[in-house]
Amino acid sequence: MTSKSLVSISDIDKEEMLHLLELSRYFEENPNSKILDGRVVATLFFEPSTRTRLSFETAVNRLGGRVIGFSDANSTSTSKGETLKDTIKMVSNYVDLIVMRHHLEGAARYATEVTSKPIINAGDGANQHPSQTMLDLYSIYKTQGTLENLTITMVGDLKYGRTVHSLLMAMRYFNPTFNFIACDELQMPAEYKKFCIDNGIRFNESTDFSADVINSSDIIYMTRVQRERFTDIMEYERVKDLYRLHNSMLDNSKPTLKILHPLPRVNEIDQDVDDNPKAYYFQQAGNGLFARQAIITRALGIDPLAK
Repeated sequence: MTSKSLVSISDIDKEEMLHLLELSRYFEENPNSKILDGRVVATLFFEPSTRTRLSFETAVNRLGGRVIGFSDANSTSTSKGETLKDTIKMVSNYVDLIVMRHHLEGAARYATEVTSKPIINAGDGANQHPSQTMLDLYSIYKTQGTLENLTITMVGDLKYGRTVHSLLMAMRYFNPTFNFIACDELQMPAEYKKFCIDNGIRFNESTDFSADVINSSDIIYMTRVQRERFTDIMEYERVKDLYRLHNSMLDNSKPTLKILHPLPRVNEIDQDVDDNPKAYYFQQAGNGLFARQAIITRALGIDPLAK
């Protein structure tokens, strides 16, 4: 795997993570340039996406590069039976970088094994979503002024939610305390709880989204129960609306509390929360542009902060 690929948030250490946050801040202040002039980036989205695909493509365009790719695998030779290996090797002939979303866990890692071009994982099944993690870290840092010693409450689909898995792993450097709030069917997987134990990360686990949990939190990270991850539609219907954040639930929360959500939302955050200054999910999505500009330039070996 090329060292500039980003498949899992564990591919980068604390120092590089902090540098990516500095780059994100730089690009927020300087979003438009020509530093990717002459570079071509492929966005291969085998699975539906709105924010991730559009923010990656906007990031390339604002930096002066060009984008090719697809947002529907059914319109490609995949529908004719072309293998993932052949698709990646073929596209590699045309581009400098591949941004890829796929429904199969491990697909992005596999892609790095069949091409020398850097791969950015834009989500692989229920596994990892490292670019979302970087924009989440940037959002947390911007709103809290630090990443250290925060209480982060994750709510909803913690079993299939690749964004919470990646964020948990990234926060290991910053002494967090996690609250995992989910029904029995959607609890945080055992491997991630073991990760917390192995890395000395404090966590509490509950099915109750209580006032005490809300009022002690610095960040509440809401998640959508993902219908596309369920093979049993009746199970989905039973759990989809168990956790819902109402504006009144925030009355006694910390003044600095921020509510994050990787979007899209369905019913898990009421519309009446949107006008609360503690709601930050739309700004969070906006931060994706700057974080992904940072990730793209890293993958291509370009560093505007280098002296």
